[in-house]
Parts: sequence; C-alpha cells; structure tokens
Amino acid sequence: MGLTLYDKLWDAHLVDQRDDGSALIYIDRHLIHEVTSPQAFEGLRLAGRQPRRLHANVAVPDHNVSTDPNERALAGYSGVADATSRLQLETLNDNCNDFNIPLIDLADQRQGIVHVMGPEQGATLPGMTIVCGDSHTSTHGAFGALAHGIGTSEVEHVLATQCLLTKKMSNFRVLLEGEVQLGVSAKDLALAVIGEIGTAGATGCAVEFAGSAVTALSMEGRMTLCNMAIEAGARAGMIAVDETTLEYVKDRPMAPRGAQWALAEAYWQTLHSDDDAVFDRELRLDASKIEPQVTWGTSPEMVSSINGRVPSQQSLPDETSKKSLARALEYMGLEEGMALTDIEVDMVFIGSCTNARIEDMRVAASIVQGRCKAANVERVLVVPGSGLVKAQAEAEGLDKIFEAAGMEWRAPGCSMCLAMNADKLAPGKRCASTSNRNFEGRQGSGGRTHLVSPAMAATAAVAGRFVHPSTLEI
Repeated sequence: MGLTLYDKLWDAHLVDQRDDGSALIYIDRHLIHEVTSPQAFEGLRLAGRQPRRLHANVAVPDHNVSTDPNERALAGYSGVADATSRLQLETLNDNCNDFNIPLIDLADQRQGIVHVMGPEQGATLPGMTIVCGDSHTSTHGAFGALAHGIGTSEVEHVLATQCLLTKKMSNFRVLLEGEVQLGVSAKDLALAVIGEIGTAGATGCAVEFAGSAVTALSMEGRMTLCNMAIEAGARAGMIAVDETTLEYVKDRPMAPRGAQWALAEAYWQTLHSDDDAVFDRELRLDASKIEPQVTWGTSPEMVSSINGRVPSQQSLPDETSKKSLARALEYMGLEEGMALTDIEVDMVFIGSCTNARIEDMRVAASIVQGRCKAANVERVLVVPGSGLVKAQAEAEGLDKIFEAAGMEWRAPGCSMCLAMNADKLAPGKRCASTSNRNFEGRQGSGGRTHLVSPAMAATAAVAGRFVHPSTLEI
C-alpha cells in the first residue's frame, strides 16, 4: 500500500515510537517570535541548557511590533510606544543574543510576520518538519512540509533537544476540483471548506489539499490555504511538491545551491501522496461553484457566499445551534435573514499571515486604483507581511494607489489580526478583515470581524459594504 505525503514526512523524521502512541520526531526548522519564547528561554537558563542546533532556529519580532511608520522610523525599539510590547521585543533581542540564536530584528528589511519571512528567506523548504509557537505555522505546509504550532513548553523542548514529543495524526485529503470563478481566491476556497466541515471537522488531522483548483494556485495562494487549515481544526495543512514549489524555493537565501540543490530537488519531487495511498477521510468539493465568501458570525465556520444571507433560527436543526446563532448575532449586531450585501463596514484590514504577501497587495491595489475609500469607512489599514513585501509594493507604486484612495500604508507586522499591538478595532465597530479568526474580541474588545479575501476587503473599502468585486463599476 502506498504512502500519503504526511506518512512520508512522518517516517522520514521519526526518532522513536512508543506502544502508547507517543512518538519523538526530529525538527528541521524552529521559527521563533517574541510572544511564546520568553518562558522557553528562561527555562533553558534555569536548567543550564543550551540550544541543540543554533542555526536550525530563526527568530523575528512580529506580533507586538508597531506598524506605525513614524514609530518604526525611530532607532531600535525606542519607537514602540507600548511599554509591555517594547519589553517583549527587547527580551527576544536579549535572549537571541545570550543564546546565539539567529535573529532578524526590527531594523532589518527582512523583518516581518514569521510565516511570511520564513518562506521568503528559504528557511521553509520542502520535506522539512517546521514548528513555531504559533498556531498558523500550518502555513508552511504549502511547501510539502510538515508544519504546525507548538506550545511554550514545547518551544523550550525543541530548543533543547531539536525533537518534539507528539502523536501521529490522521490523514484527511481535501480535493478541490474545477476552475474557480473570477474573483475567487485561495481564501474563499479555505472558508468554503471550513463552512462545509466546521471548525472541528478536521480535528486531529493532517489535511492534504489536492485537486486541479489547488495545483492552479500560486505558492502564495497555497500558503493562504494551508494557513487556514488550522481553522478547520487540523493540526497541519499541506500540499504536494510540484514545479510551482521548486520555482518559488530556488535561489532563496537559505535554499541549497549547486550540487546540493540537485540532490534536494530529486528528493523533493517524491513528496506527494502515492496513487494507491489510503486516507482516513476525504472531502470533495466542486471549486467552480464556490463564490467569494464572507463570515457573518464569531467563528470561521459561520460563513456564506457573498450572495447569501445570515441564517435564521428555523433553518437550524437543534437548540444548541440556535443558541449559538442567537449569541453570534447579538455580538455582531446582525439580524436573521439579513443579506450579506446589506452589511456596511466601519474599517478594513488588509494584512496578516494569511493575506499580506505581494500577490495580496497587488489584488487589493487593482481594485482600489482610481477609487476612494467610502465615506462611511473610517480607516483602511494596508499592512505588508514583511519589509521585502513593502519594498516590492513600493517599487510597483502600490503604496501610492492605497494612499491616493485615503488608505493607510503601514510598516510590516501582525497588526490588527489579533490586537496585541496598537492596531485595534474599537467596541461595536465592524471590520472587513483578511486575517484568519473572527472570534469575539479577536481584533479588539467588542470589535466585530468579518473574514474575507483581499479582493473582497478592497471592494468593501471602496463600496462601504460587502459586494461581489465583479459588481463594481469600472
């Protein structure tokens, strides 16, 4: 019997397997940021331990950094106004210096969101096991890698041993076949899958995305798809290696070169599920029927196509679902049966580890160009995922397009995705967001978040409400 992609990656990294199901796997790459690492480094310090492999680690500040260009223009961390954020950033810097961990600091143009920086630098490579103290580490699975988030105690364990204690996941294949409609992106595919199976639908699984709609995606789209796998309950998302993968990786700063590249490429081309591989579960969706998606509630599974409506109580099967609907609508300030196209927004956020790459900036700018922010939209934050994305966008003049439309062009960081910095959504305000979670208070206490693609977010910014991008007057 053939092997799945996940089986191949697991077998290649298995150090030890116990009868109780617990296992030890080797970790190739450990990505570190300022939020989940301080306790781990302190644990090493107290135990008198040193990291097992220094250059298997790469650190970068992202969650707490200010995206205000004026603050970022000041030297070092002195421009970070929030004292707690500044302390976390300084602590990361000190810990990396003390333990000789490679650090891409705030002044470095390569700095950015950890899940944007890793692929850009070639720290993310096919066939790797990759961990980070962040749930959206699943992003890196787009490269045919086994990548997932870990907790702070596991961060310490990986630093000390370069191994992780874990259990094998179930295999779940999601097949997305067909040519997608105009205006439909990887974000829409991801939200449609979550809407189909729910936020617990892939619990305990490694999800492999496959099918013609997936292979047609760019690497940036594939990263978006794998990024959102965690919102379906999966531990990891992944996509087989193909020419698109290899073309993206080649000549990245940390990628192999010369004879090493030839050897790596030969191995990487084996990183796909065998034709006779058996999956524990499988879901098939016709991608050609998926429309642009908008979440209406307080969970990514509370989602509908742009032409849909908020559900009504009578359409739900049980009391638990009805109570969840009632709570979500009360928090979101919406009514049963309301058309999504009737929902107006107060703010728009284009950014996050889900949608802050150059491709996302280009899509948003193509819609914004020649238009202005709607009068009812108070602010639009456009936040590139890294300094390199920012530089590329500025070289293409995208920043000028956003600014001419009355939008804010910011410095790289996690920004409004999770309200751990100054970019927050005020209570009662409604935001069209390209981020990955719409939980209560996710973007700020009392804030109301609707998850959408960059195209939908840009359209909402100029229309003042949710509409299909194709309906904008050209």
